[in-house]
Amino acid sequence: MTDGVRLRFGVDLVTFFHPGFWDVDTHDAIIAFARSAPRAFWDKTLDSVQQSGVTGVELTFSPFNWQDAVKTYGSVDAFAAELSRRGLTLCSGFFAELEASGDFTKAEAQAAIIAKAEAYADFLKACGSDIMVIGAPLRQTLGAQPVEFYDFDRAKRIADFLNRLGAALFARGIRLALHTEAHSIFAAARDVDLMMMLTDPAYVHMCPDTAHIILAGSDPVQMVDRHHERMIIAHWKDAIGPMPADTPIDEHIHDRHRPYFCDLGLGRVDWPAWTRLLRDQGFKGWAILELDAAPNPVRDIANGLTLVRQALLPIYH
Repeated sequence: MTDGVRLRFGVDLVTFFHPGFWDVDTHDAIIAFARSAPRAFWDKTLDSVQQSGVTGVELTFSPFNWQDAVKTYGSVDAFAAELSRRGLTLCSGFFAELEASGDFTKAEAQAAIIAKAEAYADFLKACGSDIMVIGAPLRQTLGAQPVEFYDFDRAKRIADFLNRLGAALFARGIRLALHTEAHSIFAAARDVDLMMMLTDPAYVHMCPDTAHIILAGSDPVQMVDRHHERMIIAHWKDAIGPMPADTPIDEHIHDRHRPYFCDLGLGRVDWPAWTRLLRDQGFKGWAILELDAAPNPVRDIANGLTLVRQALLPIYH
């Protein structure tokens, strides 16, 4: 491994979802370009990851998903070869189906999700990855009617499904890592504690995202300290502070998050304390330097990597 053996640095491809990077005006125009010129789109994305200095790639939603990658390059092996010749590794894949599925307590909805996740798992395994990062269902907007309380009974139903999903992925050589997505049922400290208690640690792991935990009004260092044994990958990202409690939670919630994110070192995350925590707990694995839709992602990732190497890795060692 690079960067001191124990930590490896990657990026989630959502980082490249900014119109300015593609010289277009809208997100829809990015998708249109990806569909009209997929090879140019993917080549530029992977070349940019390589230029930024990180070595890992985390796939995410379309036009950056695994199906798009396979369709563009013709096969799983061909995509893996494109990564390899750039010195890149597929470190993980983000699975967004849970958040998008609405009520997945019904058996047919759960079967469909597991089938999609298993197909994704087989792709990840074929590319040398063993981690699937999963977004949790969203919470309800504060005050919305009829009220849905996120209580023990609701959490138990979700946890039971996550256990079964984690076991299905494990059978295919892939580990499930729940992502701390702000405004989901797995971001604020109490919600994370509840889900970690109810899920089986053998099959359900954790991908803390430092910025999203800040947005949810919690402390990433304290939270991860409580659950460090569950962390198998982490998103290193900064944020300026918590979002208002009455923030509307709808299809635009991810757009509302973006103004709260900032460059590494300019927000509320206590990076020296975070690094000491990982050092003291002996964490080994991928650190994803993710930026949501950065206009100049190559520069921003490279700057974040420089900060990490100069200011944080000396603490970690």
